[in-house]
Amino acid sequence: MRKIVHVDADAFYASVELRDQPHLRGKPVAVAYHGPRSVVTTATYEARQFGVHSALPLRTALARCPRLIVIEPRMDVYREASRVLQGIFYEFTDLVEPLSLDEAYLDVTEPKQGPPSATLIAREIKRLVNARTGGLTVSCGVSFNKLLSKLGSGMNKPDGLTVILPEDVEALVAGLPVGAFHGIGPVTARRLEERGVKTGADLQAVSLQELVSLFGVQGRQMYAVARGQDDRPVDPNGERKSVGVEETFDQDLREMQQMHGQLGMIAEKLQKRLESQSLAGRTVVLKVKFANFESVSRQISLPVPVFLETDLYRIAVHLLTPELLQGRAVRLLGMTVGHVQDPAGRDVLPSLFSVL
Repeated sequence: MRKIVHVDADAFYASVELRDQPHLRGKPVAVAYHGPRSVVTTATYEARQFGVHSALPLRTALARCPRLIVIEPRMDVYREASRVLQGIFYEFTDLVEPLSLDEAYLDVTEPKQGPPSATLIAREIKRLVNARTGGLTVSCGVSFNKLLSKLGSGMNKPDGLTVILPEDVEALVAGLPVGAFHGIGPVTARRLEERGVKTGADLQAVSLQELVSLFGVQGRQMYAVARGQDDRPVDPNGERKSVGVEETFDQDLREMQQMHGQLGMIAEKLQKRLESQSLAGRTVVLKVKFANFESVSRQISLPVPVFLETDLYRIAVHLLTPELLQGRAVRLLGMTVGHVQDPAGRDVLPSLFSVL
């Protein structure tokens, strides 16, 4: 049986700011870029008491909490703090699967040092993080698979440590709302609740056949989730599956020419991101969010990988049709390249558009 620790830093960006500006401690703070269309990236727990949370429009956050202190992100500082965290993880195991700057899975079944106890290792990681980062805290979930360890890390934040043993799983899962499970987002949770499936116990009562008929492949995942099953290994070599760029506009776009101009800039940024990671991809997804916050996407699969700005732009223009827009004003455009790989085959890219 595996021993998995999921480590998740507490309000990471905001906590780094409080560390560096101690006079802000105890106050409602949010990290966000300033602008009429900005969203909150992270908020302190004091701000969360007012309903301020990640991805909330900054305008709404300020309405909910007029005394909110807004700080511009400092990504270089966050990356440095992340390097300290990652260094600590690798002291205990080489089986580390980072999910973001502040979050990772660790397989400590056979640790490089310390006792063969995932719980004790998690406690030591918490201590080292606090000592080496100047007071930052992390929450840890400890269990025998990734699903349950991630569930545990979110149960007692901040500065929590939750252990989920095999004998705890059935009762724990049964009592949770379906929206608490990793992989079940708000839209899927609402669809389940509309069918009377509100808790893990309700989900356990739905047959595999019915879940698959309703949700396809995701239905199989739900069936396993409802039973605490997850056989995915911690993958230290897991490659990023996609790279994307999004832009939210200060004023809604109504003219196709304006949108094409923005797509050109997005394609340029996306090429730089792909080049920095030596990646290209065979799937390109265009995302459009309208003024009423409704989102749609269109994608195309290609016979060769792409990464050049010119190719990305031409694909996006091909996907952005009047039929897709239906005359609606646009507040956000985004492009994502999926199925990424080493950009071999760039010499055959000129023939790409024979397929469009």
